[in-house]
Amino acid sequence: MNLRDNSIDLVSFNKLFTEYHERFVRFAYTYVDNYMEAEDIVMEAMTYYWENRTRLFGVNPPAYIFTTIKNKCLNYLRDRQYYQTVSEQLQEHAAWKLAIQISTLEACNPEELFSKEMKQLVEHALSKLPEKTRRVFIMRRFEEKSYREIASEMNMSVKGVEYHMNKATESLKKTLKDFLPLLIYLIYH
Repeated sequence: MNLRDNSIDLVSFNKLFTEYHERFVRFAYTYVDNYMEAEDIVMEAMTYYWENRTRLFGVNPPAYIFTTIKNKCLNYLRDRQYYQTVSEQLQEHAAWKLAIQISTLEACNPEELFSKEMKQLVEHALSKLPEKTRRVFIMRRFEEKSYREIASEMNMSVKGVEYHMNKATESLKKTLKDFLPLLIYLIYH
C-alpha cells in the first residue's frame, strides 16, 4: 500500500482504517473525554478523507486524517467552551433574578400597599361603582362587616349583598388589573 498515492483504493483504505482507527480514537478521546464523540470525530475525518482522496495529491493519509481529527477536536472543545460560557451566563442571570425576587419580597410591606397613591387608585375605582354597590363593598372590605350585618343596615337580603359584592369585585378586577397585589388583597382579605 502506497499511502502517498492519491488514488488509494478501497483495500488500501480498509488497511489504513484497521491500522490507525484505534490510535485515532484514543487521540480524540484524550481531548474530548467522550468515547462516542471521539469515535464520531474519527469516522467523520476518515469519511472526509475517503470522499476527497482524489483531490489530496501527495498527502500522507494518516497525517492528513490526524490533522483533520485534531481540528475537529478543537472545534468540539471550542463549542463546549462556548456552551459552558453561555450556560454560566444563564445561571448567573437566573441567580440574579432570584436574588432580586427574594429581596423584593423581603422588602415588601403589605401596609405600604395602601400608600397614598394606592388609596387614590382604589377610591377612584370605587367611585365608578353604583352607590349601593360601593357602600356594600366598603362595609364588607373596609369596615369588615358580615353579609348579614350589611343586609340588615341596608335593608336588603343577604343574596342582594352577595350580588353587589360580586358586581364590585368584577368591576375592580377590570379596573385594577395592572395592580394585581392590591387587587388580591382587596378581594381575598
